[in-house]
Amino acid sequence: MVKRLILSAFLALAANAALAEGRVTLGWGRIFTNDQMGDGEDRWRTGSYTLSRVRGPSDSRFGAAGYAGLGFGEVWELRGHAEVIAPANLTSPSLGDRRYAGLMSLGANTHFGWQGAEVALGAELAMTGHDTGIGAFHDWFHGLLGMVPPSSAVLGAQIGSKVYPGLNAEIGHSFSLGSVQARPFAEARAGVETLVRIGADLTIGDLGRDDLMLRDVTTGQRYRAVEGSRDSGLSLTLGGDLAQVLDSALLPAGGVQAEDMRYRLRAGLHWQGQRAGIFYGISYLSPEFTTQPEGQVVGALSLNLRF
Repeated sequence: MVKRLILSAFLALAANAALAEGRVTLGWGRIFTNDQMGDGEDRWRTGSYTLSRVRGPSDSRFGAAGYAGLGFGEVWELRGHAEVIAPANLTSPSLGDRRYAGLMSLGANTHFGWQGAEVALGAELAMTGHDTGIGAFHDWFHGLLGMVPPSSAVLGAQIGSKVYPGLNAEIGHSFSLGSVQARPFAEARAGVETLVRIGADLTIGDLGRDDLMLRDVTTGQRYRAVEGSRDSGLSLTLGGDLAQVLDSALLPAGGVQAEDMRYRLRAGLHWQGQRAGIFYGISYLSPEFTTQPEGQVVGALSLNLRF
């Protein structure tokens, strides 16, 4: 209870800081993921949507050089995330499959520079279960599209309603190698899932080098939240990471056994025109539990319009 109150206070303070005098909205970031845009199987990490609002001083600058001028607490990201996690069969799942989970979270992260590195540090409150409304939405949406909805038995057996306070941190460093930018990173998360992760991302092309790029929690794809110079063109992104999983409320004891290690591989294309930018990527997610027969491929889409 004490930890939850502390983190709730942290989120409230972060929200106040993000809306404080002297700060402006620097940008919005959004990313949609769905395995129908990947392997088309409609299972496991099947869909998510993330929305980020970033506020800070109007002269905030990002990219490898810009981070050096950013102090802790100057730039804040407020992030909302909703996700559907499902068994492979939505009507009669096998005994060795994972339980359905509806997940929602609200978090705040500050982005700043430290010793030449790019740092994100924050907290979140995540909620699972019927109270999120994710299962009801999933049922309605699949019915609307004429797809198979989750059965009442699947929704009835979903991960229970509970609130999980969490902390997260990422540190990375960008290196320019001609037209290629490399960015190794390390990440730690504690909360609804507790893990540590190392990985790297490559950007081939000039787009995004002075943008504020955020990381999708599901796929690891990076999406733009604050635009730097508005160059037109095309960039290719590649990346991968390896995680040691310490605990997961999404794979609770008494059910299927969680894999100790997970890895993700990803690729994407970012196109920027005069008034619109679009990112599409695919990610391979390795099995998350021991009886998961194979990994999965999830697509990601981010669209930015300027009027």
